[in-house]
Amino acid sequence: MKIGINARFLIKDKLEGIGWFCYEVINRMVQWYPRHEFYLFFDRKPSSEFVFPKNVHCIVLDPPARHPVLWYWWFEISIPSAVKKYNCDIFISMDGYASLSIKIPQYFVIHDLAYLHYPTQIPRTHQWYYHRFIPKFLNKATHIFANSIATKNDVVNSLDITPSKISVCYSGCKNMFAPISEDEKLMIRKKYTDSSQFFLFVGALHPRKNVHGLINAFNKYREANISDDKLVIIGRKAWMTEIIESAYNRSAYKTDIIFLENLDDLQLANITAAAEAAITPSFLEGFGVPVLEALYSDVPILCSNTFSLPEIAGEGAILFNPHDLDSMASSMIQFKLENEKKRRERIELGRIHRLQFTWDLTTKVICDKIFEN
Repeated sequence: MKIGINARFLIKDKLEGIGWFCYEVINRMVQWYPRHEFYLFFDRKPSSEFVFPKNVHCIVLDPPARHPVLWYWWFEISIPSAVKKYNCDIFISMDGYASLSIKIPQYFVIHDLAYLHYPTQIPRTHQWYYHRFIPKFLNKATHIFANSIATKNDVVNSLDITPSKISVCYSGCKNMFAPISEDEKLMIRKKYTDSSQFFLFVGALHPRKNVHGLINAFNKYREANISDDKLVIIGRKAWMTEIIESAYNRSAYKTDIIFLENLDDLQLANITAAAEAAITPSFLEGFGVPVLEALYSDVPILCSNTFSLPEIAGEGAILFNPHDLDSMASSMIQFKLENEKKRRERIELGRIHRLQFTWDLTTKVICDKIFEN
């Protein structure tokens, strides 16, 4: 069988959530099925760091697809031409985009429907594309994979897709996310927080992530005089960050709020493992990769009680209403007042819960459906 795969998110040093999902699944798939031929379609020259077996062919298709007009060109002209040229039997797209113009069976991964729920937080050109094409992609697909039960239910309820057409395939976690020793934690805290304990947020600085709400809740937490913990915020500026900057500038505790960006994977893993607790206040997450990274690092989790986050965080997490600053601040206070035994219980529940989130299981769900035919 000849299998075409959209690999345009495999970009050196930019493997964020979706890109890493694509890499981990593709890497396993091509090794598990050596008798099949795989054609990886890139929209720019791939890095030499992506080394694949001999049954993999890397094909660069123009144009670089980083804008709605170019998305259309790449998926509706370049991809159909390529799958025809290389006689592909199926096409797989794992980055939330697909093609309406190919005739062969197509397998599609959807990560969220944020464009429906938070339209004002997405550029207008992107919003137009998503509204016009994602429902069509979902209907066109031979089968759909959703990254959580919450995302599957959202697709079913919002876009009237038959539930049996959708399988849930959770993401896995990068290997470097793991517990570290107490001595290592002390070294990391000394480097980043003047040796203070800290709550950790990881994610793009975007209104949907509710970082501004987190800052305001942190203010309330500190006003309660429970501790002098710091708040570490790690992420790139994504969209409409003025509201975050305003919350920060108004904070009476701004010297205890630390922004970091441009960290490599190992630095991020070390800071995650050194956190007293990880906090994710997002209004909507299709999956919530930082939650899983905290689980694998034996770090307790505080997170929103919305969408997929309770599903990914598990029973050991403390949940709060992300729209209620008092609820969020109270969760921080509750955690801080818990004894060591209760925290160890939360970590142990996380160890059990995280077993269902592995890249092998992700790839198996996808391959079992694709190759059952």
